[in-house]
Amino acid sequence: MPDLSVMQDETFSASRIRIELLSGLTVALALVPEAVAFAFVAGVHPLVGLYAAFLVGLVTALIGGRPGMISGATGALAVVMVALVAQHGVEYLFATVVLMGILQVTAGALRWGKFIRLVPHPVMLGFVNGLAIVIFLAQLGQFKVPGTMENTGHGMSGGVWLSGQPLLIMLALVALTMGIIYIMPRITKIIPAPLAGIGVVAGLVIAFGLDVPRVGDLSSIQGGLPSFHNPFGEGLGLYGTPLAPLNLNTLEIILPYAIILAAIGLIESLLTLNLVGEMTGKRGGASQECIAQGMANTLTGFFGGMGGCAMIGQSMINVKSGGRTRIAGIAAALFLLIFILFAAPVIELIPLAALVGVMFMVVIGTFAWNSLTILRKVPLTDAMVIVLVTAVTVKYDLAIAVVVGVIVSALAYSWNNAKRIHATTKIDESGARVYAIEGPLFFGSAEGFGELFDVEGDPDMVIVDFDQSRVVDQSALQAIEALAGKYQAAGKTLQLRHLSRDCHRLLTKAGHLMIDSDDDPEYQIAVDYDVRTGVLGGGH
Repeated sequence: MPDLSVMQDETFSASRIRIELLSGLTVALALVPEAVAFAFVAGVHPLVGLYAAFLVGLVTALIGGRPGMISGATGALAVVMVALVAQHGVEYLFATVVLMGILQVTAGALRWGKFIRLVPHPVMLGFVNGLAIVIFLAQLGQFKVPGTMENTGHGMSGGVWLSGQPLLIMLALVALTMGIIYIMPRITKIIPAPLAGIGVVAGLVIAFGLDVPRVGDLSSIQGGLPSFHNPFGEGLGLYGTPLAPLNLNTLEIILPYAIILAAIGLIESLLTLNLVGEMTGKRGGASQECIAQGMANTLTGFFGGMGGCAMIGQSMINVKSGGRTRIAGIAAALFLLIFILFAAPVIELIPLAALVGVMFMVVIGTFAWNSLTILRKVPLTDAMVIVLVTAVTVKYDLAIAVVVGVIVSALAYSWNNAKRIHATTKIDESGARVYAIEGPLFFGSAEGFGELFDVEGDPDMVIVDFDQSRVVDQSALQAIEALAGKYQAAGKTLQLRHLSRDCHRLLTKAGHLMIDSDDDPEYQIAVDYDVRTGVLGGGH
């Protein structure tokens, strides 16, 4: 069910609906060149990208986890699709998108979306900065003469850079658009600033007949309603390419691509969900977003679309234009469909410079400029993660960058925790030496744990107190076993004390500890355990 709670009463006022509709129109205008460009990157017809932008955008706007987010065809997915399309044809792409959607719905049903919480803040900063740079690089292709398309990994690119007067005019129009977007909110907020910038610059270009690249130079966006199409079967399908037979051989071809696309789509969508949530002060439903993305892609695959996910650039345009509810996303999708069906000749007259100016302002607003100043203030590992994720996002793609960032952050965390383990010792009234362990005992600290003890110099009774520690994993258990073996070989007694409930479960599962039903309520389990004799002592 759509989350209508975010709409509040003002949503249904005339002013709120106007803001949402105008924001949706602005987003739709920005979606056109992006969808066409990413279709070229994937090696498919422009309408395949436009249909994906419409269908994915509409479904996720209706039932997605974050009102205000915009989804559609993206470059992160397109660069993965190009090899599949080149080898097997567009019908296999449609089949892959269907399977991709099923995998995403499954991930949502299993509530795997919550694992996005494992992404540290430095990775988020790197993601934002990397995506800002990618958006910027994607616009540079518009400064080339439209012609033979080449896959840059970030968008569409022609072969020859603009120069001389055409370049100066292009730069002037981009600067004018950016200036209008910057100044407009200080004058009035009746019309979203990006829409005003596009309108004014387009009006000037058309009125003076300026010879500058326009949307129509990319490709015609004229088309009909997307119709149901089953990509599975025998014979030829859309665009004269073979259908994908419904058999194991097809599954072997499309499954690896489907898994990669599903993962990239969910990672980018969930990170965008968090980012939009921070900007609007509203929390989103991660698992709901997974299900929405999956349903959208499954539907898109059966209607001749290339699939998609959340788009950070268009989401930022929507948020900065005042879009806060599902109305804006729905309007953007419907406006895009109207462009395809009825308004293609008009939309194709819009100068690309105006849309580039809008996206450049998105870049400026998206890049976390404060990250440049905090690099010297945060720990070195965090600074390295920010830079690393940014670089990998630009060089490769978002999914690889996030995985690398999380792994590096986890390793840094493990290293820091491994250095934390230490012990304080004392001799109790019975003459036993007590080692009070502090810090987690896990694979990273297991070796250091063993070095804390003086087996030869200790008395016959040694107590290891875990009141301020946790036994985390199998490596920790092995470290305890090894320590017990050393004391046993020396003819000495080792006792474990103050184990938490989680530690108790691990030791019990491994066969090291009998369960005491009279657990201490504060520590959950607090026993003395003689490792040499296997006898439980009294609770502590």
